[in-house]
Order: sequence, then structure tokens, then C-alpha cells
Amino acid sequence: MPAEPKGRWRLLAVLGACCLLALVPWFSAASVAPLIAAEWEISPLETALLTVAVQLGFAIGALVVAFSGAADAIAARRLIAGGALLAAIANAAFGLLATDLLTALPLRALSGVGIAAVYPVAMKVLAGWFDRERGLGVGILIGAITLGSAMPHALRAAGATVGLDWRLVVVAGSAPGLLAAWLAWRGVREGPLSVPAARLSLRMARAALAEPSVRLANLGYLGHMWELYAMWTWLPAFVAASLALSGEITAQGSSAVAFLVVAAGAVGCIAAGALADRLGRTTLTIAAMALSGSSAIAAGLLFGGPTAVVLVVLVVWGVTVVADSAQFSTAVSELAPPGTAGSALALQTAAGFLLTGVTIVGVGLLDPGTQSSWTLAFALLAIGPLVGIWAMWRLRRRPDAVRMAGGRR
Repeated sequence: MPAEPKGRWRLLAVLGACCLLALVPWFSAASVAPLIAAEWEISPLETALLTVAVQLGFAIGALVVAFSGAADAIAARRLIAGGALLAAIANAAFGLLATDLLTALPLRALSGVGIAAVYPVAMKVLAGWFDRERGLGVGILIGAITLGSAMPHALRAAGATVGLDWRLVVVAGSAPGLLAAWLAWRGVREGPLSVPAARLSLRMARAALAEPSVRLANLGYLGHMWELYAMWTWLPAFVAASLALSGEITAQGSSAVAFLVVAAGAVGCIAAGALADRLGRTTLTIAAMALSGSSAIAAGLLFGGPTAVVLVVLVVWGVTVVADSAQFSTAVSELAPPGTAGSALALQTAAGFLLTGVTIVGVGLLDPGTQSSWTLAFALLAIGPLVGIWAMWRLRRRPDAVRMAGGRR
């Protein structure tokens, strides 16, 4: 068995740091949503559109990268650095220049486009350095992405402590992106196991989706995405409202809780990455979705309940809602016919992020604010894991499922 490339763990640390830092702008608007809503006199649903714009920008950016073959035509360090720089600049412009939704939404979408050049490309670079223990490597990378998504809540908590205006909190979230660009430029390089990135071909994608197992793996992914980003978007509002009912809570206190819950997902990602190849893709994803869906329902029912109980449920939800994220794309890569996986995965990513916009808006349309509305909203999110569990159970029973995780279904 050939030796693994030297320096792979150092490279993983660089990639992880780049993703963590570059992802900070993603939820910068969600972290200060109540302040934006009050200043611009917009509804919570309209405020949530600031995150939906990032999702749409990411989906468009991912498709452009896949169609154009940019991941091969442009050096990875340049692409990641450029994406991080674009996301940071657009985020800073949002904080400094936006005065209403009309001026804010294009800038938020540009941040999403920039992020699309960061972590999908980082995944490709990772594959060039890891053969064995790739599952763990991917888990660490997604854990870094999760932690980066949580960081705006920490910035908001710190900003509330010293009375910073929301615009300064948002602009502060661009500084990590600038550091990510510098770090990528200096430290990212392709590995000896690197292979060309497949351009998106609709013909190849159709060929992959003609396989029932690939369709089931994609359905599991869509169920996962139905829940994940809507949970991350609406969590700060839920935490602030629930903890205010159960006892006095400061702005920085609710933001700190939101950071803890989202950041806890990093632990789930790393643990899942280490266990996936041993337990099997369907076993891990079914368990994670069962826990996350149950936590969603429990959180809605516990709105305004005892603080300690609510926190425990939310942390469990935070850990499990993202733990299985990498397993669906890995399953598609194992199940798709030769030469079709790249196109199938590009289409999967775009469809998943477009779907997140539907559920983010769907929760907002329910106008959550009371226990009954939060219970209904989070029950809506639990539909995704339920569908995902069904899909992965069906996949588990198919003969070709043995191609996953070395025969561990």
C-alpha cells in the first residue's frame, strides 16, 4: 500500500483555516437580524431574505465554477483566495453601504458567489492529499465550515458587550475573509493525488440520476438541506425569544447561545467523518437525521421552557443537523456510473442550496413568535429528515449499496 503524501495534515489545517475564516460573512446578516429589521422597518421574513440571497448566490457560483471548469483552469490557491476576497468585500460593502433590501440583496448574493469558489474547491484540493482517512479529513473540513458559519454570532455577542453598531459587527466579519485570502494564496497547493475536476454535463448528470441508488442518495441530501440552513438562519430569533420568556437574557447572551449551538456542529462533523467508513453511510445518516428531526420537534415544543432543557436540546440539534453532511455526496461518488459523479454532485449542490431558500422563506411565512408558530415551523423542518431517513433506508436495502464504504452500508 503506497504511503500517504507527506504534509497532508498541515495542508488540511491550512484548508480548514481558509474555510473557517472565509465562511464568516455567510451568516453576518442573520446574526444581527433584529437590529437590521428595526432600523430598516422590515419584517423578520424580509430580513431572512438577506440569507436567502447568499444561498442563491452560492448556487449560481457553484454552477458557474462547474460549467466553466474554473477549478482546473485556475490554480486552487488563486480561486480560493479570490473567492474569499470577493465574499469579504461584498460583506463589507453590505455593512457600509446598504440602506434597504434593494441595495443589500445584490451584495449578499455576491458574498455567496465568492464562497462558492472557496469550500467546493477546498474539497477538491483535499481529495488530492487524502486517500486513506479521507472521511476524517472531509469531516474536519466541514467542521471548519460549520465553525465559520457560527462565528458571526460570537462577533455579535462581543459587539453587544461594547455597544457596537450592527454595521461595525458586519464589517468586522470581513476581516477573517481577508486573512483567508492571504492564507490561501500563501499556503494552498494541489496534492499528488489530484485529479481534474469534471465539468458539469447535463447529459452525464442525467446518466447518474438514471440510477435509482443515486436518486435515493440525492433525496437523502435534499432532506438534510431542507432542515440545515433554515435551522441556522432562524436559530438566533428562536433563542432570543425563548430565553426571554424563561428568564432575563441579554442580547450578547442569546448570541452566545446561538454561537454555541451552531459551533457544536463542528464536533458532529469530525465524529461522523471518523465513524462513517466504519459504520456505513446509511447507518450514520439515518441515525443523525433521526436525532436532528426529533430535536427540531422537541425544540419547538419546548419554546419558552426551562433554559437548561432548551439548551441541551438545541446543542443536540446543532451537533446532529450537520453531522451527516458529507456522507450524501460521498455516497453519490461511490454509486454513480464512472465519469458521471462530478456532474451529479455539481447538480446536487446547486439543487440543495436552492431548496434551502424555500424552507428559510417557508419558516418566515409562518411568522414564528409564539410557541404554536415555532412548534409548527420546526415540525415543518423535521419533514426533511423524515424524507431523508426513508430514502436512505430504501438505499440500504438495494444490492448496489455494497459499493458504499467498502461494503458497509
